[in-house]
Amino acid sequence: VDLVLSCVDNYAARMTINQACNELGQMWLESGVSENAVSSHIQTMIPGRYACFDCAPPAVVASGGDENAIKREGVCAASLPTTMGITAGLLAQATLKHLLKFGTVSNFLGYDALGDFFPSYGMAPNPECSSRYCRLRQEDWQDRPEEMMERYGLSEEKTSDDTGTMELHPDNEWGIVVEDASNGAVEESPKDEVVDTQGASVADLMASLKSLGAQ
Repeated sequence: VDLVLSCVDNYAARMTINQACNELGQMWLESGVSENAVSSHIQTMIPGRYACFDCAPPAVVASGGDENAIKREGVCAASLPTTMGITAGLLAQATLKHLLKFGTVSNFLGYDALGDFFPSYGMAPNPECSSRYCRLRQEDWQDRPEEMMERYGLSEEKTSDDTGTMELHPDNEWGIVVEDASNGAVEESPKDEVVDTQGASVADLMASLKSLGAQ
């Protein structure tokens, strides 16, 4: 198995995949959509290299609460197909970049639909992670970094402020290139824009979409 893709919708299922991949040392890509359906993320999970789900559990779990409280009954994160489609596209793109050996794959890539914002950052593993297998994989990376880089098909990281982005497969046997169409023009930094939903809920947004389709 080269890569495992996770598209589950609850914490318990993610923890099951997390445990299995930690034990096997299996790289996987995780994805998820928030309950309000207007934000999402994809996350590259390399056991011992990046934080796993046991490294940084949700506040409810960390405080000893009921993990079932994380997902509220009757709330479905798949309320807006556009958010789901964009997230699926990001997940597929990251998969292709890894398997076809081109470009970079971020440790964590988020999507904020209301602000058109794509945050990206790295998350280091917790040395005191509750998962024994995660701690063992961390030791593997400390003791045999070159071997582990080769095992997961990774090249040396670029020197950058973004520690969560690394260059994957610089050989680029498929000849895929990214060109700059700006002609050297320097773009001004976009100003923060506040989106006013006028108090509309997800249900209101869905109703508006349905009414447009009926016209």
